[in-house]
Amino acid sequence: MKQAVFALAALAIASSSYAQDAAAPAQTVRPFVGLGASAGGDKLATAEYTNGDTANIRAGSGVYFTGGLDFRINEQFSAQTSVNFHVDNQSARNGDLHFNRFPIEALAFYHIDPQWKIGTGLRYVTGAKLSGSGAAEIEDVKFDNTLSAVVEGEYLFTPHISIKLRYVNEKFEVKNRYNKVEVKANHVGISGNYYF
Repeated sequence: MKQAVFALAALAIASSSYAQDAAAPAQTVRPFVGLGASAGGDKLATAEYTNGDTANIRAGSGVYFTGGLDFRINEQFSAQTSVNFHVDNQSARNGDLHFNRFPIEALAFYHIDPQWKIGTGLRYVTGAKLSGSGAAEIEDVKFDNTLSAVVEGEYLFTPHISIKLRYVNEKFEVKNRYNKVEVKANHVGISGNYYF
């Protein structure tokens, strides 16, 4: 009988502790950092190497670094704002080509369950520039700032570590030209985030 009472008491304490953890509100604001890679978009330039190999710089391709804030609104909804650096780069000993841009994003998410969430939002890109140096030196090509749509899915392995898959519907226009040239920069991306 004593063992049964002891087991019931232990179960009640464990259940109470779990209920308190589950009932505790999620942290409402968390900073995060991330790293990702993307592919897509029109070809902007081609780097030619001395061995005959070539590599393309594309308007939607490259690697991106992100940092921002995640706002948990309630159990089902959250929002994120971030500042990013997105670059496609081809380097050699005698020169390099690169396409840099600085996106600022605002996204809203619906939480399907504790691990999965889907979201959409806007991406404002500023400072987009194609440039080269050394043997690949070209006159800088600057692009107008642009506003794009983003769709994203995220899976959280733990409350701190996640993986994201996204699609961005994006285009750029060349700056300071009489006849504007439009460049498609639509791309898919995959990234990992760390939430503090």
